[in-house]
Amino acid sequence: MERGNVLVIGNSGVGKSTLINAVIGDEIAETGWGTRGTTRVGIYESDKIPFRLIDTIGFEPSLLKARKAIGAVKKWSQKSAKEGNKDNQINVIWFCVEGTTRKLFPKAIKDLLDATSMWKTVPVVVVITKSYSLPDREENIAMVNKAFAKQKRHAKNLRRVIPVVASTYVLNDNAFAPPEGITELIDVTNELMPEGIKAGAKDIASFKINRKRAMAHGTTGVATTAAVVVGAVPIPYPDAAILVPLEVTLVNGLAQIYGINKNEDSKKLINTIVEIGTVSLVARQAINMLKAIPGVNLGASALNALIAGSIVAAIGEGSIYVFEQIYLGNKTVGDIDWVKKVMESKLTSQFVDAVKAALEKITDSTDKKDIAKIIIDVFKTAVGGSGGKK
Repeated sequence: MERGNVLVIGNSGVGKSTLINAVIGDEIAETGWGTRGTTRVGIYESDKIPFRLIDTIGFEPSLLKARKAIGAVKKWSQKSAKEGNKDNQINVIWFCVEGTTRKLFPKAIKDLLDATSMWKTVPVVVVITKSYSLPDREENIAMVNKAFAKQKRHAKNLRRVIPVVASTYVLNDNAFAPPEGITELIDVTNELMPEGIKAGAKDIASFKINRKRAMAHGTTGVATTAAVVVGAVPIPYPDAAILVPLEVTLVNGLAQIYGINKNEDSKKLINTIVEIGTVSLVARQAINMLKAIPGVNLGASALNALIAGSIVAAIGEGSIYVFEQIYLGNKTVGDIDWVKKVMESKLTSQFVDAVKAALEKITDSTDKKDIAKIIIDVFKTAVGGSGGKK
């Protein structure tokens, strides 16, 4: 089986390093390491266990330090996803909470879930460290389950709660708590690893597509604003060739975001999208439908700005949907007939519906930037953005 990675996360002083040493079987992690604001991450592995352990910054009690620790783990996770390094892909998460501080469980678990929010489907094992008192263990387990249940979106990720004693602890002159729970933790983690490897890959793919989608929407927003400014100057839109360079730049930019290669097939795809834009018969029909809407009383400048911005927004949203489906492998750059249908739907009934929604929010005195923002918002909702109708 592929060697997986376990993210070990918890408050400072919870005993993460002692736990790592107990699992690995060597004194390789410094006890108390990472408790003074460091943002370093330690990666430990051994031939003795079939997975790596990734140790993170310890969370401090203060709000400011806790936010800093959460941010550090998030940043590391996102950087790992962007670099595509399998050695840093998280497959199982150990939430370490200290058994002697069970009153802090709800806040600790909330912070840990926040820090690992990128890993939405990765299995979680809560490790109750320093679990010396047998009578308290049942109560600790119940409190962990209760704290997780309150975080409804993540409750399904919790697989096990395992109390452990990582090293022999002297209770008094006549009693001690021997190491316990370590082999169970290793076995459970190993059992979860196949599921975790699939979940980690899925979560990274989800992160990447969301980042591309955010960049694509941002690019479409910039182009829409530029189109609104250009459109404010009265021009005959059925022949508005002035928008074509803007549309070409937009579509090419979106293709680049989604890694659409510039071969002959992709050039044909991009040209098809642009041709269905402003200078096409579809766009002319859409504009005529718009002008036929009863009660349109905008002046020429605002109406033209709305039309120009809406056409570019529609082309942008349609292109995002097309490129995303190609990126996901659901379609290919050669599916030109499908592309035509998608783009035509964006510039006909869907286009008119979105513009109708924008018309309700725009007057002759509306600022150009505000017009662009209104257009962008309505095209994301009325048309459904990149997840809109096919």
